[in-house]
Amino acid sequence: MTDPTRPAAFPRSFRKSFPQAVRGEGVYIWDTDEKRYLDFSGQAAVNFIGHGVAEISAAVAEQASKLEFVHTSQFSTPIAEEYAKELLEFAGKHFRGGCVYFTSGGSEAIETSLKLARQYQVEIGQPQRYHMLSRTQSYHGSTLGALAVSGNARRREMYLPLVREFTHVGIPYCYRCVYNCIHGCENCADKYAGDLAKAIELSEGEAAAFILEPVSGATLGAAVPTARYMQAVAEICARNGVLLIADEVMTGMGRTGRNFAVDHWNVAPDILVAAKGLSSGYAPLGAVIASKKVVDAIANGTGAFLHGFTYNAHPLSVAAGKAVLQYVKAHKLVEAADSNHPSTAGHHMKTALAPLLELPIVGDVRGIGLLWGVEFVAEKRTKTPFFADLNFAGRVGEAAKNRGLLLYPMQGSVNGHSGDHLLLAPPAVITAEQIDWAVATLRDAIEEAHGSL
Repeated sequence: MTDPTRPAAFPRSFRKSFPQAVRGEGVYIWDTDEKRYLDFSGQAAVNFIGHGVAEISAAVAEQASKLEFVHTSQFSTPIAEEYAKELLEFAGKHFRGGCVYFTSGGSEAIETSLKLARQYQVEIGQPQRYHMLSRTQSYHGSTLGALAVSGNARRREMYLPLVREFTHVGIPYCYRCVYNCIHGCENCADKYAGDLAKAIELSEGEAAAFILEPVSGATLGAAVPTARYMQAVAEICARNGVLLIADEVMTGMGRTGRNFAVDHWNVAPDILVAAKGLSSGYAPLGAVIASKKVVDAIANGTGAFLHGFTYNAHPLSVAAGKAVLQYVKAHKLVEAADSNHPSTAGHHMKTALAPLLELPIVGDVRGIGLLWGVEFVAEKRTKTPFFADLNFAGRVGEAAKNRGLLLYPMQGSVNGHSGDHLLLAPPAVITAEQIDWAVATLRDAIEEAHGSL
């Protein structure tokens, strides 16, 4: 018998009921019951320009009226070439002479970057290099290659029999630093970077690339490194012939108050990966931005990247991305996200969130730009997390949702299983008044969830 209550579209959970969203405008989303929600999470840190921007829909419709699809084994398109040039310019001078490989999302883009790094090493006469180094408590995507380099235990454990294992090194996480750091991890930056140097040494010449999120995303909740650490790992990679891949699926395209998060520390990766804010959710889109060094190795070697997806560089998706980039620049949204500059949305969010530390179960508030994390603890002095089975972050998320506020609750910040936190990443068009309402509502939701234990 067919269960009439079971959804036909595979849900994220069969144990939850999901409202059906029907429209969006600015920072708001409405469901079929006309309930309005303030999107304080940007829908998993995807939407950066706001919902319902007519210019983006019009750009996609215009492209659809001309040409909906061609396969990249037979054609390129003007829209893809134009957008790639604009994106290379947006990525900065280090990527001049490089190329952009468009995909349908972040996981595909990470998968592409890993294969590109491997082929690069083969093309330059280093076929023994295949090892992809990454960090603990990282998350790079749901495809098997992306999962192999992800360090989050909870998202990996079921699929480990299918996954090639690589080395994961320590990650700067100041609130729970394994080196008992002080002064914002500045004193232990060299130790974390040294973990990478040691891993490269132990690989005995087989390390091909090191992939990292410049600012930790959902699985750690916006942990921000120091310039000393970022610059050290870039130097270690360069010295050892290891490509540096910056996973900016979540942090790129203005989210942290710079075009890309690596710009905060003047770090120039060999490969830059973008998605999410790339199209702001208006179409499925990811991008691998490769430096001239990487592209030259392929172009001057075999001449072909042995990789492809049916829908890479899809005309409608790249039309959406091109329109989003133009909108971001025209409305100065990167500047709006800058949390270090007074009078911006980013700065107001930073200021508004800080008082949450007064709550007895809020252990840390961290982040940069319009990407922030709030970590919960059962005991503040010892930083003891809540029992994982309580799903405390989920309780806060539900209490907030009932009040019309959308958050991004996560678990596993301590060891992949325990440790509750929220990721907050609203669109850059959010106003000071909307931020104040969201933070006040979040505070109420935290207190309700705590009181229900």
